[in-house]
Amino acid sequence: MNPRTSQMQSKFLNRVLMTLALLACHPLHNRALNAAQPNKNVVLIVADDLGMQLGAYGDPHKATPRLDKFAQSAVRFTQARCTTASCSASRSVILTGLQNHASGQFGHQHMPADFHTHETTKSLPLLLKNDGYRVARAGKLHVQPDSVYPFDTVFGQKLPGGPHNTVALANSVKPLLEEKSRQPFFLYFCPIDPHRAAKGFGNQAMQGVSPLQFDPFKIYLPAFLPDTPAARTEWADYLQAVNRLDQGVGRLLDLISETGHDKDTLVIFMSDNGPPFPGAKTSHYEAGVRLPLLIRQPEKDFEPGDCNALVTWADILPTILSFTGTTAPDPSKGDMLHGRSVFEWLKNPANPDFIGHVFLSHTFHEIQMYYPMRTVINSRFKLIHNLAWPLEAPSASDLFESLTWQDVLNRKIETYGPRTTKQLQHRPEWELYDLQKDPNESVNLASEKAYNATFSSLKIQLRRYQELTKDPWLSKWKYE
Repeated sequence: MNPRTSQMQSKFLNRVLMTLALLACHPLHNRALNAAQPNKNVVLIVADDLGMQLGAYGDPHKATPRLDKFAQSAVRFTQARCTTASCSASRSVILTGLQNHASGQFGHQHMPADFHTHETTKSLPLLLKNDGYRVARAGKLHVQPDSVYPFDTVFGQKLPGGPHNTVALANSVKPLLEEKSRQPFFLYFCPIDPHRAAKGFGNQAMQGVSPLQFDPFKIYLPAFLPDTPAARTEWADYLQAVNRLDQGVGRLLDLISETGHDKDTLVIFMSDNGPPFPGAKTSHYEAGVRLPLLIRQPEKDFEPGDCNALVTWADILPTILSFTGTTAPDPSKGDMLHGRSVFEWLKNPANPDFIGHVFLSHTFHEIQMYYPMRTVINSRFKLIHNLAWPLEAPSASDLFESLTWQDVLNRKIETYGPRTTKQLQHRPEWELYDLQKDPNESVNLASEKAYNATFSSLKIQLRRYQELTKDPWLSKWKYE
């Protein structure tokens, strides 16, 4: 190993260890016993299968007027990514601050997959509950077991019009917001929109929702999709579900304001993974992992604006703990977090320590979908390691059955967005993309001699991160 490589590894590890030390320094206290401590409430909103389809992120369809307005009072993160574009696994990262290969929530919670988070994992609701918080959720949970995620109250279990009525879901949490208590609250608000329904995207008539329809032939398709009538029809339906999500989140924001909690509540809006189409959800391509993140903090010195720091969903738990002042898991006792508070970036955005790498880790979606990927991203390049590359990339059941994908298969359409259909189905072991010059990830540079140094450097970073986080799939470096 040359001296420069050794220095890079040491610098990377020093930054990680410094971060873990900072996270362990929060003073222990119990808010339920401290009446003088002003409440610091938290509302964490996680959309389901939403990509960058907000006007605040440049989408032209005007489907999200309420979220666009909210973005004006928040920090808009432009380089935020989930670590795995799969529902259960991604939500476990949000709620534990751990990559799913460390928490054990490798894929879907529901049967027949039945993946579980390790019993010893200290989740966000558990940590806040132990700190005197009332912890409540509404909508989708999709992780297990309950002992690791011990919410006190569940709202919105039966909604008029069915589970896709995000407006009704917002109304269901009104009692929590109106309750007078010395204890602060944490609300985990998870609409199912704009996830697919049994048929389409759940766009039937429902109480409290004003449907906004889109003409399939007047919309703009994202670059990752094929321009076909089937794709246009589905994307138009998807945008209607995005608008329904926007109406429900708007209603929740109104309730937060009406009850006076806009003055004492941290509000975070994000999504679990990208749109439910091949080439996005369940992949590590940008359409699947680059997502909206909006954070509004009630502190007077908090300034809205844009932040281009590299962040992932592993940063959400430490961010919330830094706001509430709750004691973080202790790395000296083996409780290592894989992220850090985004407020460190916001306090000092010019700090060079914050310009580094982020890491993504995916193993399963449904039980039949074994296709582990490990990815490293810096300010310019992305390197994807497809660990099971000899296999055909599997398709989630809802993506496989979609009109868009069935049309591609039935008509044997050879091109799917920026790559061929065959390239989407059969991926190489390594994929290297220049995200600045090639944001659609159409040209794989992994075998280009001009990028050998970049390729080698990112491989080193990726392997060291797997070692640091005790990735069970680290053994593939040795045996394969």
